[in-house]
Formats: sequence, C-alpha cells, structure tokens
Amino acid sequence: MSKIEQVLSKYNLDITDEEVKDAVKKIIAEKVHENDTQEVKKFLFGSIELTTLTTQDSDESVLRLVEKVNKFDQEYPFMPHVATVVTYPRFTKLVKDSLEVEGVIPTCVSGAFPSSQALIEVKTVETGLAVRDGAGNIDIVMHVGQFLSGDYETVVDEIQQQKETCGDVPMKVILETGDLGSAANIKTASILSMYAGADYIKTSTGKEKISATPEAVYVMCQAIKEYYEETGNKVGLKPAGGINSVMDALTYYTIVKEVLGKEWLTNELFRLGTSRIANLILSEVVGQEVKFF
Repeated sequence: MSKIEQVLSKYNLDITDEEVKDAVKKIIAEKVHENDTQEVKKFLFGSIELTTLTTQDSDESVLRLVEKVNKFDQEYPFMPHVATVVTYPRFTKLVKDSLEVEGVIPTCVSGAFPSSQALIEVKTVETGLAVRDGAGNIDIVMHVGQFLSGDYETVVDEIQQQKETCGDVPMKVILETGDLGSAANIKTASILSMYAGADYIKTSTGKEKISATPEAVYVMCQAIKEYYEETGNKVGLKPAGGINSVMDALTYYTIVKEVLGKEWLTNELFRLGTSRIANLILSEVVGQEVKFF
C-alpha cells in the first residue's frame, strides 16, 4: 500500500448516506432543544467568523466592518466579541492595523480561494504574503477536482505545502462538502486534510450551490474524533456557508457536543462561518430586533 492508503486504512470509511441521515435526524429531534439557551447563544456569537468576501470589497468597506467590531465591543460589553474578521489577503494589513478589540483574529482566505484552481506556487506565495501581513488564521480550499479524480497524493501535497508556508499560523482546510457527493467522500477528505496538516476542517466556501449541512458536519465530527483517537491531535471544526438561522447554529453546536463532547465547544476549536446570524443571535439575546452588523 502507498503511504496514503496506509493512513486511510486506519479509519472507518465504510459509511452510508442513509445511516448518517438517520443519526443526524435522531440528534436534532432529541438534543437540540436542550441547547436553546441564552448561554449557548452567547457562545455561538463568540464563535462567529465575521466575513466579507465579495467583488465589491474595498478598503473603505472593509474598514467599516472593522469599525463595527470595535464599536460593538464598547456598546455590548455583556456579549463576547466575534472570533475573527475574514477578508481576502489584500486587506490583511488594514484589518490588523485597525482592529482594536483584543482577541479578534485577522483571518484570510488564500490559495486561490474559492476554486483552488491555481498553480501551487501561486497558492503558497499568496498564503505567505497573507501571513507576512499579519493574518492570524488562514483558510484554504482543498483541490476538489484532484480529490474526485482519486489523486490523493496531489491533494495532500498541496495542503502540506501551504501548511509549511503558514508555519505556526492555524490553517483551515475547506472541503467544499457539497461537491463531494457522499458521506464516505467527506470522511475521506477530512482524514486526508488532517493528515496533511489542517488545524481545522471547514465545510464550504459559501460560493457553491450546497454549503454546510448537518449531515456533512456530523461526518466531519466523526472523522475528527477518530483522528484524535488515532493521533492525539485535536483538530477544530468550522461549519460555513448556508447558516441562515439561529436554529442552524444550534444544530451544529449540538452535533459537535454529541459527537465530540464539550472539549470541542471552545472559541478555539469551534467556529461558525457566517455573518448573517450575528444580528439574529444578538436580537434573541437582548430580546428585541437589532441590526448592528
């Protein structure tokens, strides 16, 4: 067997979409209501990665977003701050220099986001420049096309090279789970990404038709659990894309709690890639509609 085949042989990849759906349905029906509390909602707010990734982004628009984060910390002292501000690499230094809230991490998508369709040399240079300019987290995209072609060697090699470029800066690997086609593929991609050096695995870019789903997150949690049991390495999780309601966020929180346990329910190991629910969570916590962000 090749080295990668040896790695994959250690994990249970014989899973079906149907059994995953049944497990998720049971968790949602029996457990989500237990976590519908103010305390959990505040935690979820503190796990949000506030994001702007549009063709209309500019220095002015990104600065307005950062100023809202700075202002929020003053106006809502009883709330945790968001976890990160996510932008394209060209805005890294602007975000780093203008953020005034301690603990909010300047974060960049990199490596030819969202398609990952660039030469690896281009990907590593872009990632390196983002790190140079002060990115505290890097989000890259797994090469989905090569994965679906069965070229796991290239998938692993590209992730490893970008992780080497990141050094000590935590790197999230986006699997684009909506494009992978099956629970078994999602689990395989999760294992390969963690083996290659991912500090987090993330569902989606938010640019494809299907983004995060409870089923994908459940499979990724199972992979993280098995990887931890095999290696002792704790890898974080980031559901992202298509998180449209507080209930969506509570569902992902519950799946993590049931599969991985409370150890993973920290600001460092659990993140939410969504901006749209920031106002929704804040509104539920304060008891009235708020449109702050």
